[in-house]
Order: sequence, then structure tokens, then C-alpha cells
Amino acid sequence: METITGAGARRAVLAAQGFGETRPVGPVSRRHLGRLIERLRLLQLDSVNVAVRAHYMPAFSRLGAYPRGLLDGAAWAHSARQPRLLVEYWAHEACLLPVRDWPLLHSGAKREGWWRHYRELAEREPGLIEDVLAAVKEVGPVGAGTLEEMLGRTPSGPRAGSWWNRSDIKRTCEYLFGTGQLTTGTRVNFQRLYDLPERVLPPEVLAAPPIDADEAARGLVANSAAALGVATEPELRDYYRLGPHTCRDAIRELVDAGQLEPVEVRGWNRAGYRHPGARMPRKITTRALLCPFDPLIWERARTERIFDFRYRIEIYTPAERREHGYYVFPFLLDDALVGRVDLKADRVNRVLRVPGAFAEPGEAVPIAKVAAELADELRLMASWLELDDVVVGERGDLIAPLARALATRPANSSI
Repeated sequence: METITGAGARRAVLAAQGFGETRPVGPVSRRHLGRLIERLRLLQLDSVNVAVRAHYMPAFSRLGAYPRGLLDGAAWAHSARQPRLLVEYWAHEACLLPVRDWPLLHSGAKREGWWRHYRELAEREPGLIEDVLAAVKEVGPVGAGTLEEMLGRTPSGPRAGSWWNRSDIKRTCEYLFGTGQLTTGTRVNFQRLYDLPERVLPPEVLAAPPIDADEAARGLVANSAAALGVATEPELRDYYRLGPHTCRDAIRELVDAGQLEPVEVRGWNRAGYRHPGARMPRKITTRALLCPFDPLIWERARTERIFDFRYRIEIYTPAERREHGYYVFPFLLDDALVGRVDLKADRVNRVLRVPGAFAEPGEAVPIAKVAAELADELRLMASWLELDDVVVGERGDLIAPLARALATRPANSSI
């Protein structure tokens, strides 16, 4: 078994996640986005929009300022000239994934998710299932609220429609989404509009022969390994939220087939596995703001082990107990996470607000350099979000150096 250093593994991880290449020079194209999607395999969806929705940010972190319409088109539009690249399903969490991976997720390799709790409703009211499918076929893509009106089942009460008081129509839609009988046709203001898979997925994907669950598990673990570069078994499992036995069996079979390599990583207390195609650059030169749901950092124990960076999202923490802020982006500079930045897009006043910025203790990178690189990245992000300026707050030891760095560049200077 080959032994690699922790620093080498970290560079392999960053390269696998798309940080081993320079950003495109000139406009970012659909081809750039397609290559990135093939690398990452998953873009997590999340409803928080305090800065920017989570699925847009990983592409910005790696490609720079790109037209968000490129991703919208890849996920929620289809034409003969530009076929749909992505489909929604529960993978790591609710995610966008390449359309060709749809059969892998519906093979039986992945455990049923939370929607299994709605099966009782489906069995109790089979007629409702039929009515919802017929209505979606007639008018889809369509939201649950419209379906409630069509079927005469509009809920009432102060909490109607909330997560904890979903209507039977919404529960039925989510059950059918989880079982693959419905998918997302498009989204409007981030609301999921349901449609039939045959109107969303390419014919060749729907016509593909069923995949054996064991074969699909190997495919999903191989995808995870390629996206992660070097990973432990729990991390390979977590990427698609597979079951432990399913993942371990798949790993063993991939190792036997030479499609996964066991490695020992110095400083890791678990066995590692490396994808045979993983690169280990001698140096990583990059900078990026990472949203809390970026696949590089979404597994917090892995982030701490690889980067010595303990990260917790504080959205659900009372304000007075938050250490770094409400929606904090780690800042990657070369091969280290060197800071944390609390961000808010103030769309009314057209500014990107930075209530707090914190340098990571013990980092060898001079704080002036961190501030200068961060200032440039914040200017780029503000421009990408069609905001006019970056406005800093008062919290954190990086705020004052960041304010000075921002002051050296006019708000509308080229980036």
C-alpha cells in the first residue's frame, strides 16, 4: 500500500475538486460548466438566499464570474440544440446531478430517504396518487399549490403549507418525487414545479436498461472517488448518502478490479482510497470563497482533518451565540483555508455586505496578503451578483485590513 503525505492528499483533493486549474480566460461557456459538472457530479440545492443560492456558488468558486443563466439552462431547460445536462434528485441532499446518473440513483443502490414516511398516505389514498399524476400530465410543470386548487384540496390554517404542516398534495408530490415518478420540470422563484420524467429526461436515459443495484453502487462510489480524489470509506459513502454495507462492498469490488487504490495517508486515522485518475499537483495556486454547501467542505470532519479547519454553519444558532456570523464562507487561498467571511447580498442597496471577516489563527500567510486576495475576490463576487460595491462591517481581525485593501480599488474598477 502506497503511503502519501497529508499535504499531498490535500493537493489531490483540491485538484479533484477543480482547484488545480486556472479559471477560464474570457467568457465562461456551457462547455466549461459541463466539464465542471462532470468533475463534481453533484451541486447541492438549498433554500437560503442571504448571499446567493448554494447551487450557483461552486461554479463561481472554480470558474469565476459566469452567467448564472448557464446553470439555469443546464438544469431547467431543454432544446434540441442544448439538451438538459442536469436533473434534480436526492443524492447527498437535494442536488442537481448529470442526467445520465438518474438510473444509478433509481437502481436500489441508494437507501430510501425521508419520503418513505409518506408511503402510508400513498397506500391509504391510491386515488390521490392517480389524480396528482394525471394533473401533472395535463398541465405540468406545476407547483403543489396549483395542484391543490385543481384537485379541490386547498389546505387551511395558519401554518398550512409550512414544512411541518404540509398538505396531502405536497406530501404526495414529494413521495412521487422520491420514488422517481415525478421530477422537477423547472423552478420559479426557487419553487419546484413538478413534471413527468419522460418530459424532462432524454429518451436515451429513460430507455436505458435497468442497472443492477450492486453495479450502480460501484458506479456511485467510483463517482465519489473521482470527485473527492482521496477519501475514507465514510466520505465515499457520504457523497451520495449510501448505506454502510452497500458502500463497503462496492469499495472492495472496485479495489479488486483495480478501479480504486487503497492508500495510507500520514496523519489520517482511517484507511484512504484514491481514484486511479487522481492527480497530485506539486503546487496549488488558487483563491475561492466557498459556500457552506460546497462539496469540498460539506463533510465537516473531512474538512477539519484535511485543512485543520473546524467549520460549523451557524444559521440555526441564536445571534448572540454565533462565533463568526450567520452565513459564513471559508476563504481558500492556494492549498489552505485562511479565513472566514460572513456575507450578505443587500439587493435593495446593491451592495455585498461583509459583517465580519476573520483570519484563521496560525496561518503562515501574511494577513495583508489574505486581505488583498480576499478584497479582489469579493469585488469579483459583487460584480457577478450585479451589485455595485462591497461594504464591510466591524467584526473580526480581518475587517480592518480588508477595508484598507478594498479602499485601494475604486468600486467600479475592472477586476
